[in-house]
Amino acid sequence: MDIIVGTAGHIDHGKTALIKALTGVDADRLPEEKQRGITIDLGFAELDLGSVHIGFVDVPGHERFVKNMLAGASGIDIVLLVVAADEGVMPQTREHFEICRLLGVENAIIVLNKTDLADNETLEMAKLDVAELVSGTSVENATVVCVSARTGDGIETLRNELTTVASRVGSRENQIISLLSVDRSFSVKGLGAVVTGTLGHGRIDEGAEMQLLPNGFNVRVRGIQVHGKSVKAAFQGQRVAVNLGGIDHSKVERGMVLAEAGILRPTHMIDADIEILASATKPLRTRQRVRVHIGTVEVLARIQVLNNSGEIEPGKHGYVQLRFESPVVAVPGDRFILRSYSPQITVAGGSVLDNAAIKHRGKEIPAVRKFLTDLTQDGDSVSMVSFLIANAPGSWLTFADLQARTGFEQNVLRSVIAENIRIGSIRHCGETYVARAEFESLIRISESVLADFHKKEPLEKGIAREALRDKAFTHLPNGIFLAALAALESKGTIFTEKDTVRLSVHQAELSPREQAFCKSIASTYAEAGLAVPKLDEVLTAASGGLDQGVVKKLFARFLDSGEIVKVTEEFYFDKNVIAGLITTLRKRAAAGESTIDVAQFKDLAGVSRKYAIPLLEYFDRTRVTARSGDKRVIL
Repeated sequence: MDIIVGTAGHIDHGKTALIKALTGVDADRLPEEKQRGITIDLGFAELDLGSVHIGFVDVPGHERFVKNMLAGASGIDIVLLVVAADEGVMPQTREHFEICRLLGVENAIIVLNKTDLADNETLEMAKLDVAELVSGTSVENATVVCVSARTGDGIETLRNELTTVASRVGSRENQIISLLSVDRSFSVKGLGAVVTGTLGHGRIDEGAEMQLLPNGFNVRVRGIQVHGKSVKAAFQGQRVAVNLGGIDHSKVERGMVLAEAGILRPTHMIDADIEILASATKPLRTRQRVRVHIGTVEVLARIQVLNNSGEIEPGKHGYVQLRFESPVVAVPGDRFILRSYSPQITVAGGSVLDNAAIKHRGKEIPAVRKFLTDLTQDGDSVSMVSFLIANAPGSWLTFADLQARTGFEQNVLRSVIAENIRIGSIRHCGETYVARAEFESLIRISESVLADFHKKEPLEKGIAREALRDKAFTHLPNGIFLAALAALESKGTIFTEKDTVRLSVHQAELSPREQAFCKSIASTYAEAGLAVPKLDEVLTAASGGLDQGVVKKLFARFLDSGEIVKVTEEFYFDKNVIAGLITTLRKRAAAGESTIDVAQFKDLAGVSRKYAIPLLEYFDRTRVTARSGDKRVIL
């Protein structure tokens, strides 16, 4: 089991010395750190305790280096709160502790260091000091271990306590895609760019194609090391160094996120739930400029408080929107710290609720608050996905949209979607997923549009597909339209034919005059045989005073049904007459005369050249015959 343990505490309380006593590794790596005797940047070490492998992140204690401390606090499982027994709790002890609490670190060991410098009374005072600090928090029952990093007293006890607390750290559910917040980057001669960090989610495999966000640089994983050892894959909770191909070291900086390619979308706005520290000197207000520490990046932002007063008092929770001055990468559940712009003091912390937020207006705040409350109410991934779809514009999202909004690993998201489909909360429509209520509404609208069309156009056989889509499915993906048609057809509600859609119950009721027209048309063409009149003559004779628009629609019904066959714009024939002529031609071919010219066709059909030429050209188009010079081959 891999565990990340971070140190926290005031400057010169012995954090780095404590790690060296535990591991034998001096986590101060910079010459300036050696010279000044304080930790400026992050230091790292490891300790193998058999059942658990620990990666230590040693963070700076000096107030000026809290920014680096925040980068190290991201992703730790256990905090070692280090307090010098001869001094007790100091200002940075409190700030570090509050930061870890706000970041959701629930496992802690309190280490009273430098016991060799404190008498019994001073030691007891330090214990009381620490007890007061953690009182009322999730770690108020944390074990206090007294040690001296200089003499080694208590170090073995601390190792045993680390094993005990590590066993209580829950196993990580690998739901989120691979995410590595970069806390260091450098170049190695012959290898190129290397980034390091704590692998917060997923796994990284050698050879994987990934992205550095928010810039969107495409990179390839050339090699991986975990605690100095080359491996083929790194897993969640491990300290990782990744050699990247396809990018120059100069383009990489702390705060970037190494992630699976093409999934997450950098954002300038998130909606979040925050807690203001009780120790804050004033409320957090709308339009206030703050420093946001999320992952390993520090970014400036403006706050919009999502309540009626526009502020959140110290010690209170509330919803806010953070509007970043540069893009960040985040997934729901990511925790962050807020520090005031100036002076730089930690004032609040929170967690991401919506990583695809849009700018909210004042009148929208009540609805936004309800949305955020409902989004987190059930707390399970199935409900979350269903809710996101139902509340998206148009109540639909694609798989890519859902993965960007949730950060879920592909197989996890497919399982969640499948469960939503099983329980009927969403419908799968091509490349999109639609909320059930919205899909059912689209079905009802489609039926209404069809009924209205039939009422206005009783003689039309149905509405054109595209016309139905334009009326009922404006701006919706084609997959939703096709799925709705399929659902209506499976219920027997509609009938589709080529590019036309009609209600199954629709039957045109013709007036006596319209019935007379249809009867006249049918009999005219049936009796005319191949010597048909021109179309306008037929329509004029049969119209009986009907409106020309009605006449055209009634005649179109004959063409749609195939009862009458169009040969040219002027000449139309009864389908049985055409079928009979085709049979005659094929009998001729069967008798050994597989070709025919115009004169022979005139004799065979008993028609003049006026009909012979259009009929032969029609047969050419419909592959009954094929022209070969002056003759036709009967196919």
